Amino acid sequence: MSKLSVSLVSASVLLAIASLAPAHAAVDVEAAKALSKKNDCTKCHAPDKTKKGPSWKKIAEKYKGKADAQEKAIKNMTDGKKVKLEDGTEEDHKIIDTKDAAAMKNLADWILSH
Repeated sequence: MSKLSVSLVSASVLLAIASLAPAHAAVDVEAAKALSKKNDCTKCHAPDKTKKGPSWKKIAEKYKGKADAQEKAIKNMTDGKKVKLEDGTEEDHKIIDTKDAAAMKNLADWILSH
């Protein structure tokens, strides 16, 4: 076999293996719910109904198909900037109380899975 053929076969095998792996690890639902509860997220958000803030379903729809969805969701939970509420008023979004990057990613993925 020529070097080019071996390289093409190797690249094809690696691509096939990579396509079998999930883009994100499975969501730990219980850990996400616990972090959400600890931070009173449900004071303003609910899975499928609007409260003070949009439902998680509405948030998931907003970011569906966007490559930076997780990053943007985490930024919204950590930068404390003003958010517009459903009634038109504004308030500072509460900053999630954790420095654990994996926990933040898990929470964002859980919200985006709705």
